[in-house]
Parts: sequence; structure tokens; C-alpha cells
Amino acid sequence: MTESRSFTKGQAWWLAARPRTLPVSAAPVVVGTAVAWAGDRSRWGPALVALLGALCLQLASNFANDLFDFEKGADNEDRIGPPRASQLGLLSPAAMRWGIGVAVAGSVLCGLYLTAQAGWPVVAVGLISILAALAYTGGPWPFGYKGLGDLAVFIFFGPVAVVGTDYVQSLQIAPEALWASLPIGFLSTAILVVNNVRDMDSDRAAGKRTLAVRLGRSGGRLEYLLLVGISFALLIFFWLFMGRSAWILLPGLLIWKATSLVRTLYTVTAGPALNAALGGTAQLLLGFAVLMAVGWIM
Repeated sequence: MTESRSFTKGQAWWLAARPRTLPVSAAPVVVGTAVAWAGDRSRWGPALVALLGALCLQLASNFANDLFDFEKGADNEDRIGPPRASQLGLLSPAAMRWGIGVAVAGSVLCGLYLTAQAGWPVVAVGLISILAALAYTGGPWPFGYKGLGDLAVFIFFGPVAVVGTDYVQSLQIAPEALWASLPIGFLSTAILVVNNVRDMDSDRAAGKRTLAVRLGRSGGRLEYLLLVGISFALLIFFWLFMGRSAWILLPGLLIWKATSLVRTLYTVTAGPALNAALGGTAQLLLGFAVLMAVGWIM
């Protein structure tokens, strides 16, 4: 517990928030808003509240993972990833549950506004999203421990978030929003893959059967390569088959970064390099989303 003395409470909460992962909540909102804008149906009030709500959900999920992974033994003294607030004793379980409650309350408040703007479908999506954020590592059947985390991240940070962001502005489900959600969902999932490949040994020991644990290190690396590669390949599909202008290829400027990250995952097995790769993949996602949004509206 001596490490806890070097952290203030504010720093402990910042640690629990996992700031490197927060771009995953902003990226789909950026792209969903670009789709709405390109269709002359954007509304900035719902867009900004959707961003805030997504951030609250991400924080609730991060706080829950910090607490529940510690309680289940997945985060222990053998952890090779960044330190966790619960693991180090920086925040008590009661404090973490309070933080989860505040984050969930924030997402509910955002949901109430969005429901007033876009109707009751928002309630169903919001409730399912909150449940998924908590059930990833918590509850009687934590699906993140069953190898379903990758699919859940793709669904909730891809189609649900992008299409949902467009919907609260346009009040319609647009096919182009679903297509636009695919690379965002894939790259969001790639962030989780780095995390799970890095933590394979400790997850296996704790009974956390992530997809990386099930596939093995080689399979996890291949999954990462496919997720990143297909995301960039979809840009060409949007250009050639969906009538988007050549500006949609703008995220291609980030191929150098994607290549570097793939190389890191294929050459490093543990340690700080994989921690950096996790943050780098989150940066890739956000940069890709911003450039894709610009290309979508040009």
C-alpha cells in the first residue's frame, strides 16, 4: 500500500477513469454527427449531450472494471498493465461504487434530455448500454470473462453509438450511419484486443476467458491486424461504392501509425510497449474518426 501515498484523491480518480481509453466514447459521436451533418439533419444540442452521455457511460464502465477485476482477482500484484486504483488500494470499494453511481446518474440525465428530443427508443438503448457497461466484468455472468467482450465493444461503440448519435439528431435510422459505424466499431475493438493480449497470462490465471485467451497470442495479434486492416479497407469501399468523395480516404494518412502499432503487437509480448500501444490505438481511433468525419461531409 505504500504506492498509494504518492497519489492524491484526484489522481486516483483520474487513474480509475483510464484516460487513454476515453477517445473510444468520443469517436462514434464525431462520426455519427458527421453523418447527420452530411444529410442536413444535424442538431448540436443532441450531439453535445450524446457526447457527454457516452463519456459518462465510458467512465461507469471503467470504474466498474477497475473494481470488479480487482474483486475477481484479475488485477493483482502480477499485473503488467498500468496500475489500477482498486488494486493499489487508492480508492475503497465503497468509493468506487459511489463513482460508478455518479457516472451512471450522469448518463441517465443525458438520456432524459435525449429522450425528450428523440423519443422512447432512447430509453431502451440507454438502459441496455448501462447494463452492458456494468455487466462487462460485474454481476453473476460477466460477459467480458466469457470471451464476448470484443463483440460487445464492437456493437456498442460501433453501430449503437454511431447510429444512435445520428438518430437523436435526425430521428431516423439511416443506412449510411450503419456503414459508417463499422470502422469505428472495429478500431474500438482493437483497443480491447491490445488490452487483452497484454493481460493474457493474468486473465487466464484469474479465470477470465477473454477472446485473446481463447485464441492465444497469435490469434489475438491476427484479430488486431484484421480489425485495423478492414477499417482502412472500408474507406475504399465508401469511396468506390457509396458515392463518397475521395476526401473519405483522409484517414489513410494514419496508415503509418497503424502499421507501427501492428508491428509493436507482433514483436512485443509484455511491458510498457504494449501499454503505449493501447494508448496509441485509442489515438488512432480518434484521429481516424475525426478525419473520416471531415471526409464524410466534404
